[in-house]
Amino acid sequence: MKTRTLRLGMAQINSTVGDLSGNTKKILRYIDEAKALGVDLLTFPELAITGYPPEDLLLKPQFIKQNQECLKEIVRHASDIAVVVGFVDSDSDIYNTAAVIHNNKLAGVYHKIYLPNYGVFDENRYFQAGTESPVFIIYGIGTGITICEDMWYETGPAAVQAYSGARLLVNIGASPYHAGKGDFRERMLATRAADNVAIVAYNNLVGGQDELVFDGNSLIINQKGEIIARGRQFEEDLVVADLDMESVFRSQLHDPRRRKEAPWIKKGMEQTIKIEVSHEYPAVARPPLPPRQVEKLDEPDEIYQALILGTRDYVHKNGFEKVVIGLSGGVDSSLVAAISVDALGADNVVGVSMPSRYTSPGSKSDAETLARNLGIEFKVIPIEKAFSSYLETLAEHFNDTQPDVTEENIQARIRGNILFALSNKFGWLVLACSNKSETATGYATLYGDMAGGFIPLKDVPKTTVFELAKYKNHQAGKEVIPSRVLTKAPSAELRPDQKDTDTLPPYELLDPILKAYVEDDLSVDEIVAMGFDPKIVMKAAHLVDRNEYKRRQAAPGIKITPRDFGRDRRLPITNRFKDQSG
Repeated sequence: MKTRTLRLGMAQINSTVGDLSGNTKKILRYIDEAKALGVDLLTFPELAITGYPPEDLLLKPQFIKQNQECLKEIVRHASDIAVVVGFVDSDSDIYNTAAVIHNNKLAGVYHKIYLPNYGVFDENRYFQAGTESPVFIIYGIGTGITICEDMWYETGPAAVQAYSGARLLVNIGASPYHAGKGDFRERMLATRAADNVAIVAYNNLVGGQDELVFDGNSLIINQKGEIIARGRQFEEDLVVADLDMESVFRSQLHDPRRRKEAPWIKKGMEQTIKIEVSHEYPAVARPPLPPRQVEKLDEPDEIYQALILGTRDYVHKNGFEKVVIGLSGGVDSSLVAAISVDALGADNVVGVSMPSRYTSPGSKSDAETLARNLGIEFKVIPIEKAFSSYLETLAEHFNDTQPDVTEENIQARIRGNILFALSNKFGWLVLACSNKSETATGYATLYGDMAGGFIPLKDVPKTTVFELAKYKNHQAGKEVIPSRVLTKAPSAELRPDQKDTDTLPPYELLDPILKAYVEDDLSVDEIVAMGFDPKIVMKAAHLVDRNEYKRRQAAPGIKITPRDFGRDRRLPITNRFKDQSG
């Protein structure tokens, strides 16, 4: 058998939902770049033409039609190369589809079979499931093409394709990020490659889309389960590798499992069709590939890069250039400012200090020092006059009452008004600075410090906020976030000598309880059995349960945990169920 080396390219692109023209132009540019490198087969992510997830845009017939017109433009452009690209197909219903193109012809399509409908996914709401697992013969090589979730199943269409003659399993995906997910995908894909004795090429989307961040991190894994190429994390990339297809054939010959197909494999093989795309292998000279070395990020760096990408794309894709942040001198606003500078540049970030009678001198100086360290514009707008005016206006109506959280919240809402006044006047996007611990327990003021167009730390627990702030200083090799911000006790500074621990358990105790209750759905009794104080657990659960109405009104924010508030965790606001444990 003649040795065959297939040059595979994976265009890990950042699509924008609904920007059909812009996405198509980007796809055409990557086709040209791949052809210059001598790529034989080039892949793009799931729904690359429409962006992912398109949600209810899929209910607009004109959107479907225009996406199909864009596919025709790509077909006209794809000469002397094979291309796999995601789009929306329609045939009495609509399908999440991979188009297979070769030499200006649409050679065939694959309709996604497993439509995820959990967590952040709602694909059953929109798409009809595919029923066929064809093998495409591309340059004489059996190639199985699937879409994202299809590869997650051990007995899914990729296995049927492999046993039906596929030596290359291409999976185009739009798999959103959360911490640790990349490692899971890597293990899963390596298992699929080794079990099916085939090369797996996994092409993932990259970029931010509302609450979601797609991390790229595309992979090419050989038939032994070994990674031979990796896409960069959180940035666009063109991954190109030469694949020894003859070695796959030899490995299959030596694998006895392939001669003992399970009944479900045999049934699937009976229904599998083969689609001839091109039989002749292209006899063209290819330029040598440059050396490529991509290192995986560790967890703090990974999360920080996700927050940068999610912030940048939300700001830019929604037509903003600059952001404004209320700088309290605390760790949350300090981290949001640092992330924003890394995402947008110092010239596009404005920090505003809004001190009150309760703001400590240290907090004022910490906010100013942070702004100077970051090189951002810094404004000081005291709120004392406005606060005093509010108190005077309400004095008659608050007669014979004692100051409480009401007066505290007035200060937070004054600050929110000021930030949105600046936003209206100058077109800046307000970034709120709440974190997941505060969002979970309602320790934030509705229309006050919760007010904003976007919340970068919405899914980041407070303990992780501190870790990321320390990471930022370590990465910079200098003190960007003042050290006092990292050591002083967290405080909203809305009353004399206030500390977060006056209202909440210490964060090092609270955060693991919140993870167990919110992300893992453990009961109060189960959490107590983990060794936590029953009173603290009951208090945390009560705070989470009673504050759903606040969370529902919060701005969107970046998902970085396995289960965030909003897209993942969906509970009714009006809800009388209570955990009777304890």
